[in-house]
Amino acid sequence: MADYPLEALGGRTPLEAAEKPNIDGLAQYGELGMVKTVPNGMKPGSDVANLAAMGYDPASCYTGRSPLEAVSIGINMSDTDVAFRCNLVTLSGEGPYEDKVMADYSAGEITTAEASELIQAIAQELSTDELVFYPGISYRHCMIWHKGPVGLDLTPPHDISDRRITQYLPGNEMILDLMCRSFHVLDRHPVNEARRAKGLNPANSIWLWGEGTSPGVTGFEKAYGVKASVISAVDLIKGIGICAGMKVIEVEGATGNLDTNFKGKGQAALETLLEGQDLVYIHVEAPDECGHHGDVEGKVRAIERIDQDIVGPLLDGLAKAGEEYSILVMPDHPTPLSLKTHIADPVPYLLYRSTDRQASGINSYT
Repeated sequence: MADYPLEALGGRTPLEAAEKPNIDGLAQYGELGMVKTVPNGMKPGSDVANLAAMGYDPASCYTGRSPLEAVSIGINMSDTDVAFRCNLVTLSGEGPYEDKVMADYSAGEITTAEASELIQAIAQELSTDELVFYPGISYRHCMIWHKGPVGLDLTPPHDISDRRITQYLPGNEMILDLMCRSFHVLDRHPVNEARRAKGLNPANSIWLWGEGTSPGVTGFEKAYGVKASVISAVDLIKGIGICAGMKVIEVEGATGNLDTNFKGKGQAALETLLEGQDLVYIHVEAPDECGHHGDVEGKVRAIERIDQDIVGPLLDGLAKAGEEYSILVMPDHPTPLSLKTHIADPVPYLLYRSTDRQASGINSYT
């Protein structure tokens, strides 16, 4: 939710424009500052930034994004397996594959049911003894390459929205061949023809990126002596939680988008704390997705829903239960609306402790 000042908001950032009385109330009696979540030399992905936010050193434990997602969807990786994120994307334009444009990195937030059918078609056509495709959620899927390569420097599709893909294509011939062949499998698939008829973006290609080997994350309770839970709609964050030995809490209606079940996440967090967990890590993807799509109004609304439906009920519930608590409000990384991608800038944090209320002299969290 961290961002730059926007002309559309009268020179304010989304955090400055959003009505967030609960978070701003905490800011008046908490510690505020800026923190760097992406180590120098590492890409500003949600994987690296969330590991850092949880207290891990990504430089020593990070092996790639896709292995964390693979863990979440139940894939048992061997030491020689390499996992790849397999996005379903929308490519536009006539002519050769390499001349097309990244029109939509999420294929219009394709439904999981539609995506599952498309990944099944991909698996039937492209799988080999070395390559296996696994369905995930919405546009996010996984490919395992047994004894595959690493260090390929593949480009995330959300980094090249609206750009011609020519200069961002993988240098690895096998990866490029799979992506090109996927277009011929998917472009005229019945699922995509039906989406076109409804005016929706077709998921007409796979895009492979984020490769890595089996993750090396230390158990959270072993590291910190704290029993922790994680709440997220995103496989990546769930995968980090599983690797860290956290309890992963599923919330019905949690989508990772603006239509997610904000209230359900807040209620689930309160319940797990009152049942005896020491810490709950609540991850809300909606501001990030709005940033990628350039949705100014949606991003402001997402911040307001976090305040209204998660932070507010949590504060009320903990106060009524007579619990002492600490709460950290923080983005994992910025996703500026003007850039539509992640950056490594420091993010604003707010740390409030109910046992140490001290006037900060600051009226709002921005």
